[in-house]
Parts: sequence; structure tokens; C-alpha cells
Amino acid sequence: MLFTQLNFWLFFAIVSALYVLLPHKAQNRMLLVASYIFYGAWDWRFLSLILLSTFIDYAVGLRMATATRQDKRKQLLWISLAVNLGMLGIFKYLGFFLDSFQELLTWAGYTADPFTLSIVLPVGISFYTFQTLSYTIDIYRRELKPCHDFLDFALFVAFFPQLVAGPIERAKNLLPNISAPRILSWDALGRGAVLCLLGLIKKVVIADAIAPSVDAIYASPDPTRWDVILATWLFAIQIYCDFSGYTDIARGVAKMLGFRLMRNFAQPYFAVDPQEFWRRWHISLSTWLRDYLYISLGGNRGGPWKTYRNLMATMALGGLWHGAAWNFVLWGLYQGGLLSIHRALAGTHKRSGEGAQRSAMAWVRRILMIAVFFQAVCYGWLLFRATSFAQIVDFTGRLFTGPPGLTIPTIPAAAYLGMVVLLVWDVLIERTGNVRFYQTWPMVIRAGIYAGMIYLLAFGATTATSAFIYFQF
Repeated sequence: MLFTQLNFWLFFAIVSALYVLLPHKAQNRMLLVASYIFYGAWDWRFLSLILLSTFIDYAVGLRMATATRQDKRKQLLWISLAVNLGMLGIFKYLGFFLDSFQELLTWAGYTADPFTLSIVLPVGISFYTFQTLSYTIDIYRRELKPCHDFLDFALFVAFFPQLVAGPIERAKNLLPNISAPRILSWDALGRGAVLCLLGLIKKVVIADAIAPSVDAIYASPDPTRWDVILATWLFAIQIYCDFSGYTDIARGVAKMLGFRLMRNFAQPYFAVDPQEFWRRWHISLSTWLRDYLYISLGGNRGGPWKTYRNLMATMALGGLWHGAAWNFVLWGLYQGGLLSIHRALAGTHKRSGEGAQRSAMAWVRRILMIAVFFQAVCYGWLLFRATSFAQIVDFTGRLFTGPPGLTIPTIPAAAYLGMVVLLVWDVLIERTGNVRFYQTWPMVIRAGIYAGMIYLLAFGATTATSAFIYFQF
């Protein structure tokens, strides 16, 4: 069930109608059933993985909270880590590492019997694994009390709006929203609808329309220099619109049901350095990696070289989280390198803040810094999008010595219009520091904006709608 398909909105209409008729606890039970139906529509067999993770972490959390010996608490934590990371490793990485080992043996001159393991990747496994792990780790750190209602905990793990591609919610944020009665309001309904509309424009009008042009160049045997540059710029826009579009719809759907999901993107391409970028891009993952991996490795304790080591290890593993391929590891190392270089040159970055009051000259300087750093981000996206190491080497060379010309397929006019609308929207959020800036405008203006967005969605919709990019992670 895709957010961009009619069957999801029919499903959501039925869920919403039942939701408003039921009391609080019955709402939670109905949402749990709906979440399992939503996930089971992809492949019902993988519901067993969610259920296993749910049972194990629920039991571990309760037992850990009552254990008095530290060694017993640590054993329980290792059970949770082993089960969750074990499932993730088998279904996502086992085939990749076996293939890599075979290639290494072949390179070393040994004959390896071919062994292939065809394992289907359960959609969303990386997201709900990290989400439920944060629960047991927080209990182990004594930062969270366990949930005693099993069905409420099961809903935390499987809540359908953000189950497949995040944001990766923390138990301390989402569980109270589940256990306490929620208040429905027309204001939340309206704000949720606007988020859904914006997310659909990002995905359908922009990302899906850009994708064929990007795919054509990354599949081309002989692209020009400007083909590579333009396709990589476009992929930067595609992946942002695809992923943040999913998050917008997930947050909008949840908001209409009275839930508050965390903001996962904050105009990331307005960043001027790598530290600011990772405060704005995939916030739920970057904060998860910071809190549960980087700090556990030692963080910035122990001197600069250990800090750089911890940054590189964290980002390399963060890259591997995105997919079982070496280009994702290389992308992670590249991001870790940017963070380390920035830290070495600038020290701790002083946050400027969104909507900060700046002089005209300061804004010009910042815009130039944004434009320069965006190129560094885009080279990272080239590493991310490339299909092989050979293509990375080839495309990198073409950035400097490639033939002239431009052969990239034309992008639909609606996509350009959508990009302009999105740019203006993000600039207004950045300038005001308020994601709901439009609510202070007169009703007639807001009505015109909503009508225009609906028209743009209808005008720009294509029949080539595809699954969200992050479903593969």
C-alpha cells in the first residue's frame, strides 16, 4: 500500500471513520490491527519478524526494569541486540557479505564455489529495528520506564504511518501519545491535510517526474560532463522530495489521528557545513546514530583523534544502514570525512538557527556558502546513487574531463513548477522559523494556496508513480 495510491486513502478513510467512533483503548486496538493489515499488504509473512521483535523487546524491557544486578541487565540488553540486529543482519546483509567474501577469494586467486542466497528484504526492517532498539537501550540506561500494556507497545512498534520509512520515533516521545487519550481538532485535521498535500506534491509532481531523467544518465554508458552534473543535482532534489515527501505524509496522517511525529527534515539544502546538514537531514536517524552509537563509542571524549575515529565509524555504519552495498559504506565514509574536516577546521559549530535575523550582506554571504556546500553534498549523492565502484570512478572523471553537451531527457514542466513552489515554501519556513507560517495569512489567501496546490498535484500527477526510495533501506 503506497501513500500515492488510492487504495491507501480508502484504507485511511475506513480507519478514520472507525477511529472517531471508538473510545481511547479501542482506538489503539483498532490502529494495531490496521497497522498489521497495512504491513501485511506488502508481504504477510514478514509480520512474524515484527511480532518477534515486539515480544522479545516487551519482555526484555519488563525484566530489565526489575533486575537489580547490572550484569543481568546487560545480558538482557544483549538479547535484544542479538535478536533485532540478528534479523537485520540475516535479511539485509548476509547475502551481501557472502558475495563480497566470494569476490575477495576470487581476487586472491582462490576458486570459490558459487553460493547465492536469495533473501527478500522485508520492507521497513531498518526503521522498526532501530525504533524498538531505542526502547530497550533507554530502559537499560534508566532513561525510560517500560510499557506494561503489551498492545500499546505493539502499536508503538508497528504504527502504520511511519512504520515503513520513518521517522524513527523514540519510545519516550511516541508511547505517551499512545497511552494517553488524544484530542482531535479541526486545526490538527487542517494542518495534517496540508502536510499530506505537500508530501504528495514532493513525491508525485517532483520526485517521480525527475526519476526517469536521473535513471537515464546513471544507466548511460557515455554521459557528458553536464549530464553527470545535472543528473546528480536532480538526484539530490529527487531523494529529498521522495524521502521528505514520505515523512510529510506520515506526519500529516498521524496528526489527523491526534499523534505527533517528529520532524525529520528542516530544509537540509540550506545548510552551510556538514554538521548543520546532519542537524537538518533525516533528523531521526542522525540523532539515533549520535545518541546510541557515537556516544557509545566515546563521542568527543578522549581527544581529537578518537573523536574523528568515532565520527568515521558512526557514519560508515550509518552508510551501511542505508543498504547492503559498498557504495553506501563509501558514502558514509565521505560524510564522516566531511564532518571530521569541518570539526578540525572550525571546532564546535555555533548554531545560527532558522529564521535568524541577518543583515542583507550576511544573507548574501550565507547564500554563497549554501551554494558551495551544496556541491559537496551532491558529490556524496553521486556516491550514493552510483551502481558500482567503476561507475563512481568513471563519473568522477567525467566531472572534470567529460565530453561537452547535454543529452539528459527533458523534465516535465509541472516538475519545474513544483520545484519553484517547494523552494518558496522552504524559504518562507527558513526565514520565519515557523513551519506553520501560512496559518497567520487571511483565509482567502490560504484557500487560494490550497486550491493551487491541489491543481498542481492533479496537473503534475503521472502514471509512473514508484515506491519511495527509502523502502529499500
